Amino acid sequence: VQLVQSGGGSVEPGKSLRLSCAASGSTFAVHAMGWFRQAPGKEREGVACINRSDGSTYYSDSAKGRFTISRDAPKNTAYLQMDDLKPEDTGIYYCAADPELYCEGFMSPGDFRSWGQGTQVTVSS
Repeated sequence: VQLVQSGGGSVEPGKSLRLSCAASGSTFAVHAMGWFRQAPGKEREGVACINRSDGSTYYSDSAKGRFTISRDAPKNTAYLQMDDLKPEDTGIYYCAADPELYCEGFMSPGDFRSWGQGTQVTVSS
């Protein structure tokens, strides 16, 4: 499965951004799709995940109430809507997918087999 990301950019605090992740190839094998982010000097952390089987979602504590993950099955695309962005949301955001994983808690990068190219999100005044 190949993942191609779009979106991102630089915004002021309190603004919104939407990231997209389009899957191609053996998309029928994709079950969980998620978003990670990596700030300079920090480890990659899971932000949100969505399961194909039942549409259930998982959010990290930092994302709850501000970020929304969604999935357009016919387009094989996942989205991350980020509202009320804060400077601490700055980092490189990565899309990830896995054919077997069921997201229901802490997201580990090692759980996902396919990755997007990453996109920079900068929140600054």
